[in-house]
Amino acid sequence: MSFVRNRLVAALLMSGAMLASPSAMAESIHGALAKAYSNNSSLNSARAGVRVTDEGVAIAKSGWRPVIGATGSLNYQTQSGVEITTGSFGVQIQQSLFDGFQTLNNVRSAESRVFASNESLRNTEQNILFNAASAYVDVLRDRQIAVFRERNLDFLGEQVRAANSRFEVGEGTRTDVAQSQAQQAAAVAQLSAARAQVQVSEALYRQIVGDAPGRLEGARPLGRLLPNSIEAAFGIGLVEHPVIKANQHLVDAAAFQVKATEGTLLPQVSAQAGVSRSFRDSNLPGVGGGTSSQDGTTDQASVGLNLTIPIYQGGRVSAQVRQSKETLGQARIEVDVARDTVRQAITAAWTQYIAGQQVVSANRELVSAAQLALNGVSEERNVGQRTTLDVLNAQADVIAAQINLASAERDVIAASYAILSSIGYLTPQRLGLNVEVYRVEEHYDAVKDKWIGLKTPDGR
Repeated sequence: MSFVRNRLVAALLMSGAMLASPSAMAESIHGALAKAYSNNSSLNSARAGVRVTDEGVAIAKSGWRPVIGATGSLNYQTQSGVEITTGSFGVQIQQSLFDGFQTLNNVRSAESRVFASNESLRNTEQNILFNAASAYVDVLRDRQIAVFRERNLDFLGEQVRAANSRFEVGEGTRTDVAQSQAQQAAAVAQLSAARAQVQVSEALYRQIVGDAPGRLEGARPLGRLLPNSIEAAFGIGLVEHPVIKANQHLVDAAAFQVKATEGTLLPQVSAQAGVSRSFRDSNLPGVGGGTSSQDGTTDQASVGLNLTIPIYQGGRVSAQVRQSKETLGQARIEVDVARDTVRQAITAAWTQYIAGQQVVSANRELVSAAQLALNGVSEERNVGQRTTLDVLNAQADVIAAQINLASAERDVIAASYAILSSIGYLTPQRLGLNVEVYRVEEHYDAVKDKWIGLKTPDGR
């Protein structure tokens, strides 16, 4: 039984060495955030979604532009030896002169949706950066815990050997040996679970950052970037957070959509012009043996104005107007929902940050005291004043305190990033990331006034 246990311990220690294999250079948390900003698939998908929304402005502006079309036809007919060929071709142009301000309001609504999508993208960027920071400190914490579990297993291995030695010389009991072996077996299981958690955290890190974690540097809270108080955080977040701004732009888009829908009830005026040519050719003899009098070419040109005055559309447009007004009302409520969400996020992150600092301070003292107690109990056990069980309990207290400290330090760092995210300040510029910032206006400026062209600005 002891042989199997020793083989299992050796295998776990070897796998731990493989997990902790360091890379050539340590990765910093800012480096990981920069990679996530550039490589994260969800973020790149959100950027593509913004580019899709940009085209809505060009689509809306098409209502101001002319529509040009060409027509043509060619017919051949034969009957009883008579052959007749006819054909026509022409070009028509149609231009809206007044559409009840529908195009104007559709353009403004589309522009507001672009602004809203830009803010939504900023929010997605902040969420990805926060998730990357959380994944980074999760890997640090879980690797620390695995190291603590390894040290605990080494310590308990020494306790098992010491208990066996004392038992052999008659200074210990079989109970001491059994207690040490039981704690060692539990430590093997805990180490296995800790290493499995490391692999889970590393997999999440790779998903978010886009690269496997090598050797990671330690991280620190963003204290210098945080507001001075929770009231200051409220003042910033309720004004600057991109979720609130996005919903405000959606209110504008809904308001313009109400006006555009109402515009369908107004008169519509358009102009049209066209030129065409038709011809007829046959072998049907005409008067005097010449060609038919119907053969030849005819040219035609036309210019006109069209006026359409809506009177009653079966109630459809009226229902659409009411529907768009309800949509506007819902959009206004969503702004209040966003403010409540931001306020709650700021409160939660701020209280976690303050409480986390106190927990870290307390756990540091606890680790020091628990280690001191372990040393004292071990010395007392050596002179017969304590039992092996007392030593094992003291060691368990040390490991628990160390794990709690690692978790508390992780929570403080994550909470500092959560505060910046909750007020809308978790951006590459404020963090000083070494990365090229994605500029949404470049694509928008390239397509908003484009009249023609099938290729996207990047050449696809």
